[in-house]
Amino acid sequence: MSLAAETRRAVDRHSFLRTALRAGVVNYTAAARYLDIDGEPDAVATALRRYADELPAYETDSRAVRIRMESGIGPLEGSEDGADVRGATEDALVTVGGAAFGPDSGDRTAIVATGDVETAALADVLARLSIEGLSPNAAAVADGTMVVVVDRREGANALRLIEAALECVGTRDG
Repeated sequence: MSLAAETRRAVDRHSFLRTALRAGVVNYTAAARYLDIDGEPDAVATALRRYADELPAYETDSRAVRIRMESGIGPLEGSEDGADVRGATEDALVTVGGAAFGPDSGDRTAIVATGDVETAALADVLARLSIEGLSPNAAAVADGTMVVVVDRREGANALRLIEAALECVGTRDG
Protein backbone atom coordinates (compact mmCIF):
# COMPACT_ATOMS: atom_id res chain seq x y z
CA MET A 1 0.00 0.00 0.00
CA SER A 2 1.31 3.45 -0.89
CA LEU A 3 2.05 6.07 1.74
CA ALA A 4 -0.80 8.21 0.39
CA ALA A 5 -3.29 5.32 0.65
CA GLU A 6 -2.06 4.43 4.13
CA THR A 7 -2.43 8.07 5.19
CA ARG A 8 -6.00 8.24 3.86
CA ARG A 9 -6.95 5.07 5.72
CA ALA A 10 -5.40 6.36 8.95
CA VAL A 11 -7.27 9.67 8.66
CA ASP A 12 -10.55 7.90 7.95
CA ARG A 13 -10.14 5.96 11.22
CA HIS A 14 -10.10 9.29 13.10
CA SER A 15 -13.29 11.18 12.24
CA PHE A 16 -12.18 14.30 14.14
CA LEU A 17 -9.07 14.53 11.96
CA ARG A 18 -11.08 14.07 8.76
CA THR A 19 -13.44 16.85 9.88
CA ALA A 20 -10.48 19.10 10.72
CA LEU A 21 -8.94 18.45 7.30
CA ARG A 22 -12.25 19.39 5.66
CA ALA A 23 -12.37 22.57 7.75
CA GLY A 24 -8.78 23.49 6.92
CA VAL A 25 -7.67 23.76 10.55
CA VAL A 26 -4.96 21.12 10.72
CA ASN A 27 -1.30 21.50 11.52
CA TYR A 28 -0.14 18.89 8.99
CA THR A 29 3.19 18.18 10.67
CA ALA A 30 1.55 17.63 14.06
CA ALA A 31 -1.13 15.43 12.47
CA ALA A 32 1.56 13.42 10.67
CA ARG A 33 3.30 12.77 13.99
CA TYR A 34 -0.03 11.82 15.59
CA LEU A 35 -0.87 9.17 12.98
CA ASP A 36 0.79 5.79 13.34
CA ILE A 37 2.22 5.59 9.80
CA ASP A 38 5.55 4.11 8.82
CA GLY A 39 7.13 6.96 6.91
CA GLU A 40 8.85 10.30 7.24
CA PRO A 41 6.63 12.91 8.93
CA ASP A 42 7.24 15.37 6.07
CA ALA A 43 6.04 12.82 3.51
CA VAL A 44 2.97 12.01 5.61
CA ALA A 45 2.26 15.74 6.01
CA THR A 46 2.41 16.12 2.22
CA ALA A 47 -0.01 13.20 1.82
CA LEU A 48 -2.32 14.87 4.35
CA ARG A 49 -2.27 18.15 2.40
CA ARG A 50 -3.16 16.35 -0.81
CA TYR A 51 -5.96 14.40 0.86
CA ALA A 52 -7.35 17.61 2.37
CA ASP A 53 -7.47 19.16 -1.12
CA GLU A 54 -9.61 16.23 -2.34
CA LEU A 55 -12.12 16.33 0.52
CA PRO A 56 -15.29 18.42 0.28
CA ALA A 57 -15.17 21.63 2.30
CA TYR A 58 -16.62 21.53 5.79
CA GLU A 59 -19.91 23.36 5.89
CA THR A 60 -22.63 23.79 8.46
CA ASP A 61 -26.31 24.54 8.22
CA SER A 62 -28.94 25.68 10.65
CA ARG A 63 -31.83 23.35 11.40
CA ALA A 64 -35.46 24.41 11.38
CA VAL A 65 -36.58 22.97 14.71
CA ARG A 66 -38.90 23.63 17.58
CA ILE A 67 -37.35 22.89 20.95
CA ARG A 68 -39.14 22.37 24.24
CA MET A 69 -38.08 21.28 27.68
CA GLU A 70 -40.06 18.84 29.85
CA SER A 71 -39.32 18.44 33.53
CA GLY A 72 -40.34 15.57 35.78
CA ILE A 73 -38.93 12.86 33.53
CA GLY A 74 -37.74 9.51 34.84
CA PRO A 75 -37.48 5.85 34.02
CA LEU A 76 -40.96 4.41 33.55
CA GLU A 77 -42.08 1.47 35.63
CA GLY A 78 -41.06 -1.88 34.22
CA SER A 79 -38.27 -0.46 32.10
CA GLU A 80 -35.25 -0.67 34.41
CA ASP A 81 -35.40 -4.27 35.56
CA GLY A 82 -35.57 -5.83 32.11
CA ALA A 83 -39.31 -6.43 32.44
CA ASP A 84 -41.65 -6.08 29.49
CA VAL A 85 -41.60 -2.38 28.53
CA ARG A 86 -44.56 -2.44 26.13
CA GLY A 87 -46.87 -0.84 28.67
CA ALA A 88 -44.25 1.75 29.61
CA THR A 89 -43.61 2.81 26.01
CA GLU A 90 -47.07 4.31 25.53
CA ASP A 91 -46.09 7.28 27.73
CA ALA A 92 -42.38 7.20 26.91
CA LEU A 93 -40.61 10.11 25.29
CA VAL A 94 -37.67 7.85 24.47
CA THR A 95 -37.00 4.14 24.77
CA VAL A 96 -33.49 2.81 24.36
CA GLY A 97 -32.77 -0.85 24.93
CA GLY A 98 -34.77 -1.84 27.98
CA ALA A 99 -35.04 1.68 29.42
CA ALA A 100 -38.04 3.91 28.76
CA PHE A 101 -38.06 7.54 29.95
CA GLY A 102 -41.18 9.65 30.27
CA PRO A 103 -43.26 11.81 32.60
CA ASP A 104 -43.32 10.38 36.14
CA SER A 105 -42.33 13.21 38.53
CA GLY A 106 -38.72 12.08 38.12
CA ASP A 107 -35.54 14.08 38.63
CA ARG A 108 -34.63 14.42 34.96
CA THR A 109 -35.42 16.83 32.15
CA ALA A 110 -36.06 15.98 28.51
CA ILE A 111 -35.10 18.34 25.71
CA VAL A 112 -37.32 17.55 22.73
CA ALA A 113 -36.51 18.97 19.29
CA THR A 114 -38.93 18.45 16.41
CA GLY A 115 -38.39 19.33 12.79
CA ASP A 116 -35.26 19.01 10.69
CA VAL A 117 -33.33 16.61 12.93
CA GLU A 118 -31.62 13.34 12.10
CA THR A 119 -28.56 11.39 13.22
CA ALA A 120 -26.09 14.07 12.08
CA ALA A 121 -27.85 16.61 14.28
CA LEU A 122 -27.88 14.19 17.22
CA ALA A 123 -24.17 13.49 16.75
CA ASP A 124 -23.35 17.20 16.87
CA VAL A 125 -25.62 17.71 19.89
CA LEU A 126 -23.95 14.87 21.79
CA ALA A 127 -20.49 16.17 20.90
CA ARG A 128 -21.40 19.67 22.12
CA LEU A 129 -22.81 18.28 25.38
CA SER A 130 -19.72 16.12 25.90
CA ILE A 131 -17.39 19.10 25.43
CA GLU A 132 -19.27 20.87 28.23
CA GLY A 133 -19.13 17.82 30.48
CA LEU A 134 -22.83 16.97 30.25
CA SER A 135 -23.65 13.29 29.93
CA PRO A 136 -27.23 12.49 28.89
CA ASN A 137 -29.11 9.64 30.55
CA ALA A 138 -30.65 8.78 27.17
CA ALA A 139 -30.72 10.23 23.67
CA ALA A 140 -32.35 9.19 20.43
CA VAL A 141 -33.66 10.52 17.14
CA ALA A 142 -36.36 9.18 14.82
CA ASP A 143 -38.93 10.54 12.40
CA GLY A 144 -38.00 14.21 12.86
CA THR A 145 -37.92 14.12 16.66
CA MET A 146 -34.83 14.18 18.87
CA VAL A 147 -35.01 13.56 22.61
CA VAL A 148 -32.14 14.11 25.04
CA VAL A 149 -32.69 13.26 28.71
CA VAL A 150 -30.42 14.92 31.29
CA ASP A 151 -30.41 15.40 35.05
CA ARG A 152 -32.83 18.17 36.06
CA ARG A 153 -30.10 20.52 37.27
CA GLU A 154 -28.43 20.30 33.82
CA GLY A 155 -31.65 21.03 31.88
CA ALA A 156 -31.21 24.76 31.24
CA ASN A 157 -27.56 24.38 30.20
CA ALA A 158 -28.41 21.41 27.98
CA LEU A 159 -31.19 23.41 26.33
CA ARG A 160 -28.84 26.29 25.47
CA LEU A 161 -26.17 23.90 24.18
CA ILE A 162 -28.66 21.97 22.04
CA GLU A 163 -30.05 25.19 20.57
CA ALA A 164 -26.52 26.33 19.71
CA ALA A 165 -25.57 22.96 18.24
CA LEU A 166 -28.63 22.92 15.98
CA GLU A 167 -27.70 26.37 14.67
CA CYS A 168 -24.58 24.95 13.02
CA VAL A 169 -24.83 21.24 12.32
CA GLY A 170 -21.93 20.01 10.24
CA THR A 171 -22.91 18.69 6.84
CA ARG A 172 -21.79 15.14 6.28
CA ASP A 173 -19.84 13.99 3.27
CA GLY A 174 -20.00 10.56 1.73
